[in-house]
Amino acid sequence: MSLIRLRPYQAEPARAILESVRRGLGLTFAVEMSRQAGKNEMSAWVETALLTRAMRAGGGGVKAAPTFTPQVKYSIERLQRSLAAAGYGRFHRLIDGRTVRLLNATWTFFSTEPSASVVGATASLLLEVDEAQDVSADKFNRDFRPMAAAFNSTTVLYGTAWEETSLLEETLAANRELEGKDGVRRNFVYPHEHCGRYNAAYAAYVAAERERLGAEHPLFTTQYELKPLPGGGRLLGPAELDQMRGVHAREAGPVAGQTYVAGLDVAGEAPSGAAVARGRDYSALTVARVEWAAPRWLPTIETVAHYRWRDVDHETLYAQVCNLLGGVWNVRRVAVDSTAIGEAAALLLARALGRTRVLAYRYTQRSKSTLGYGLQAAAGSGRLRVHADDGSSEWRALWEELRLCRATYTPNRLVAWGVDPADGHDDLINSLALAVEAVGDVAPGRARGRLT
Repeated sequence: MSLIRLRPYQAEPARAILESVRRGLGLTFAVEMSRQAGKNEMSAWVETALLTRAMRAGGGGVKAAPTFTPQVKYSIERLQRSLAAAGYGRFHRLIDGRTVRLLNATWTFFSTEPSASVVGATASLLLEVDEAQDVSADKFNRDFRPMAAAFNSTTVLYGTAWEETSLLEETLAANRELEGKDGVRRNFVYPHEHCGRYNAAYAAYVAAERERLGAEHPLFTTQYELKPLPGGGRLLGPAELDQMRGVHAREAGPVAGQTYVAGLDVAGEAPSGAAVARGRDYSALTVARVEWAAPRWLPTIETVAHYRWRDVDHETLYAQVCNLLGGVWNVRRVAVDSTAIGEAAALLLARALGRTRVLAYRYTQRSKSTLGYGLQAAAGSGRLRVHADDGSSEWRALWEELRLCRATYTPNRLVAWGVDPADGHDDLINSLALAVEAVGDVAPGRARGRLT
């Protein structure tokens, strides 16, 4: 049998898992590895080893993941490749799209989605849960944990950090208590620094991600440093806000040879004749200058102007915004919140400025999460700066929104963010996030560090 050669941080938990299986210890292991460091490769290696051991006598393993497509399918394909590499190309087959059979032994794959049917499966060889930080503890304990009961089977939960209350973090905590009592190691946690010692290319990749996202970005700290999120808090912390304080002045118009983008958040229109309502939303526009620098060509974004309107009819607003974007700033791209009333504004601007210059950005839970992560990455990496205090109400309002904006991280790795209406507005911070998003749709000119 010819299997891949595991790196030391993969071989260590693999040995412990196989020993628990061999001795019938029924231990529950938690394996956290930095993203893309090889935990799934290790899982396929363990599955191949156990199928080899049981292919004559028989037995079954079970692996679960949050989604069937793509996660379960990837796991099935990875096991099949591992079996082929071990010389079993002619002896294994896929049954019903979810069970891999090697002679008399099988490995069955399930998703943990609420609608998934998992009744009747038994994990006599091993029970595995991939991306366990995204799996409901109730679902696991009700539908999957019993699969290991009949044979006191070993269980392994794989994943990366996320919320402190996730299934994986709760397992890590329970294991630490057991380890303190019997000295048997159950937790195997390998952040990127450890994995990078054995793979120089991986270390270089993570260094680039740290530069792109920023060292304190939630996706970097959870996926690579394996630090769980403490729960809700501010979208941008004090360190990120300090890095955003620019010393450049607000500009009245564009500088020749520079590239400008913008973000527009459109408020609902007040009913005709209605009195001005306290707390009504503003329409907000942020204009930013963008530059790129070698060697990585990551954009530096500097805001140069902020505008707000409240209780202005949309016809008047459209005329003013169109003049600012096209006549004054000549922006290369503007991202517009095209949810609800913003859809009309996006269409009108596309007709006036040209379709390629307008990004209609419809808010959903996932798309707004993307905006939030993008804003965090630009701020945390030091690539986003707000112009110096010009005494304007817009400048003061933006910094108040930045200070008040809260973030809540959901189990599916999304971030919900905004300012509580009881505390104030979040129109300017939305326009700022949209301006950052607009940069992603333009490409740097490599020769001069700006668009060509």
